[in-house]
Amino acid sequence: MLAYVHEFVFGIYPYICASVFLLGSLIRFDREQYTWRSGSSQLLRKRQLRWGSNLFHVGILFLFFGHFVGMLTPHWAYEWQISAGGKQVMAMASGGTAGLICFVGLSMLLHRRLVDPRIRATSSMMDIAILAILWVQLVLGLVTIPFSGQHLDGSTMVLLAEWAQHIVTLRLDAAGLVAGVPLVFKLHMALGMTIFLLFPFGRLVHVWSAPIWYVFRSPQVVRARGNGRAAAARAAGAGPFGARG
Repeated sequence: MLAYVHEFVFGIYPYICASVFLLGSLIRFDREQYTWRSGSSQLLRKRQLRWGSNLFHVGILFLFFGHFVGMLTPHWAYEWQISAGGKQVMAMASGGTAGLICFVGLSMLLHRRLVDPRIRATSSMMDIAILAILWVQLVLGLVTIPFSGQHLDGSTMVLLAEWAQHIVTLRLDAAGLVAGVPLVFKLHMALGMTIFLLFPFGRLVHVWSAPIWYVFRSPQVVRARGNGRAAAARAAGAGPFGARG
């Protein structure tokens, strides 16, 4: 029975999650555009929001792209420059730091959602559930670090990366690659896939609308309001009639 569950979770479930993630996001954008937002609660309570939001977003972006590149880069592409063990140590250090930053920020955001009665009243169950699931996922990710420290040869990391690459390339033997990895890694992977499954149904969809273009836009020209000569005179310390007061 456990073998069938393992085969489903790590061989079939990833494709279910990916399908719901992509199709669900497309359908929601097409049919429920007014809900396509993050639902900021800044007006209700600014305390904790700036620090919590910044720490969370910095940490989660680093973790996402770190996992994306680390899991989908074949071993042969980097073994000429760094060993699997060296890559694992680097991932443990950088991922652990980003994970702690993200954990602190997310804990602050979750705390204000649960403790402040006004924010909690305006939050949907999905809003709170997503934050709680992300919090648990971060804890699981941080717990994997001591387990990774027990085998610094990078063998488990290579197996996890090969599993992800087999899933992406539609190879049917992916589940067997992670049959022997510690349970905490499997829980972390399963919950991570579940987050993609829930993605279209909560506030996470605003990720698709991240203003990345803002970084590459042309510089804006900002002019002072009113007459330009009067503004220049004020800047130089002149009076209203051109004489210094």
